[in-house]
Amino acid sequence: MVTRKLLMVSALVETPVGAVFLFSPALIVPFLLGVSIDAPAAFVMARMFGAALLSLAAACWLARDDGPSRARFGLVAALALYNGVAVAVLVNAGVGMGLAGALTWPSVALHAGLTVWCLACLRSRR
Repeated sequence: MVTRKLLMVSALVETPVGAVFLFSPALIVPFLLGVSIDAPAAFVMARMFGAALLSLAAACWLARDDGPSRARFGLVAALALYNGVAVAVLVNAGVGMGLAGALTWPSVALHAGLTVWCLACLRSRR
């Protein structure tokens, strides 16, 4: 039940964020990093990131009603990895590189919370 909620929340959070990164990265990047993106390569990478988020959200949504399985365990492990790395990347951007926008620290808190939730779900399965 807890894993189902985790997968639903992950899908519902990552879908709109992924869509904005895919279709309008110039809208969200300044809020996340405090700078605008101007280079064409940055737009391409932001759009690739959006596609990856939408893929992750789709996997979470489609797996939400599955029972315990190795595949679902793998998906939650992948979510834990993604969220943990997102915390590290955003903290490095904010502290190490001075790239911080209005959404940087709320995003760090969200990803940190989701990392803990993922790890709790993984631990409860063992």
